[in-house]
Amino acid sequence: MIEIERFDPFNNRLCRNVRNALSENFKKVLEQKEMQPVRRAAGFFLNDPLPGCVRTYIDQRLAAYEQVLADVRNRQLDDPLDVAVAIWDRGLFFETHEYLEPYWMTADGDDKKLLQAIIRAAGAYVHLEQGNLTGAKRIAAKAMAVLEVYQDRLSPYLDPRLLLATLKSLDPMPPTFAGTAGPRNRPIRSIDDR
Repeated sequence: MIEIERFDPFNNRLCRNVRNALSENFKKVLEQKEMQPVRRAAGFFLNDPLPGCVRTYIDQRLAAYEQVLADVRNRQLDDPLDVAVAIWDRGLFFETHEYLEPYWMTADGDDKKLLQAIIRAAGAYVHLEQGNLTGAKRIAAKAMAVLEVYQDRLSPYLDPRLLLATLKSLDPMPPTFAGTAGPRNRPIRSIDDR
């Protein structure tokens, strides 16, 4: 086993494979409302000797996935953006991107633009996690341009001013949004409409 210093899916194949397998199976967790798919994927990797940072990543992801699943169940979340906010609030930015991508691909008009902006905002934090300030700045600027226009559509789910401020400053401490949204009004279609 080769020891690696930090979990880096941009430059290390094992890290990339672990991240992608876990996030892909996490989408199944959200569909099936049970942890078995991601536990099975994690077990595939955990059966072999792993660098410490990879094992830690898997353990942290599994714990965060459990928390998201509990949030979805306890709060009876079924709207894609409500679920995405629950994922975001656990610091799962790559998973936020992966979860919203199928909705973005089938959306059109304003919904498509808004979903792409949220995906880009999550992407900015993925880059920040890896210390890629240049990439984070570039993608945050693209996200902010759209999020500023669609603040009213976003406000039922989260505080758009808080998101815009943290993206503008590239604050390494991402905002959390549970409880920051305004009155409920559903501009994005529900999961059942997908």
